[in-house]
Amino acid sequence: MAALAPDGGRPRLRLVPDPPVAPARPLLGAVEVLPGQVRAALVDHSGKLLRRTVAGFDPAAREAAGVDAAVRQAALECFDGRELTGVGVAAAGLVDPERGTFIEVNDVPALRGYPVAEVLRRALGVPVYVEHRARLQVLGDRWFGVGRGLRSFASVSTGEVLGVGVFFGGELLAPHGGRSGAHMTVLAGGEPCTCGARGCWKTVATTRWLRRRAQTEGLGTGMTLEALVRRGDGGRPMVEEYADNLALGLVNIQQLFAPGLFVLHGEAVEGGEGFRARVEERLRRDSGWSTAAPPRVVLGEAGRPDDVALLGGAGLVLTHR
Repeated sequence: MAALAPDGGRPRLRLVPDPPVAPARPLLGAVEVLPGQVRAALVDHSGKLLRRTVAGFDPAAREAAGVDAAVRQAALECFDGRELTGVGVAAAGLVDPERGTFIEVNDVPALRGYPVAEVLRRALGVPVYVEHRARLQVLGDRWFGVGRGLRSFASVSTGEVLGVGVFFGGELLAPHGGRSGAHMTVLAGGEPCTCGARGCWKTVATTRWLRRRAQTEGLGTGMTLEALVRRGDGGRPMVEEYADNLALGLVNIQQLFAPGLFVLHGEAVEGGEGFRARVEERLRRDSGWSTAAPPRVVLGEAGRPDDVALLGGAGLVLTHR
């Protein structure tokens, strides 16, 4: 109760101190290195991207100077002045997580053996963790997406980049030297792949295949899945073929690990419900032998199809911490 003033007038107001404010939690850093581009994002613990930056480099260059400059530029512009718990790096290629280096990235010679973790640690002074993009993507879903609370599921990147990350029994499957599945053989004697083999899943289930096929069918150049869907019956055969090709690799993943749930990101989201249903139909048909429940296919969040690997980088930091 307020005390009366000595003169009997208005009561004096007693100042009550504000409750103590909890210290702000350090934020999470994420970096994605793609052929010709480095993306960085500042992420809070709810998965909200607070800031993004992008820097480019020449993917055909053989020296690492351009990569160095792009990595430092993107990271320093994004994280300058912010307290970080750590940084997770997503790489579209074969990586060595223990050493924090790239082993190789097809068509980007400067990234062979590139010590990305060391470069970022020196620039930022925080722990840095590195993983393959597809495996990080599943951590993005695990911490911030539809995979929250699940013990097993798979996350699938589609479009120019193809790959699968598997979360199994509460753990990320990340064998040393493992890849994303893009180069598993799905067609004996198929088209040559950039890796030197033939019949890789990548040769029939990426945007490159879709564009080439559309041009062969007289549908023009630069075709997209979304544009084919908008064509209705005119684009349906190719949309269905693309969905079937994507399901080829997913059937192998279901056979090996039976994750039960597949989350599609990237270009597949543009295909909409019809494309999703076709992938699920083909996947269920070709895995009917399984004693597990029929697998489900869901679409990732349409509003941020390119963010899931960055969110996975943030999730990698949380997983290590």
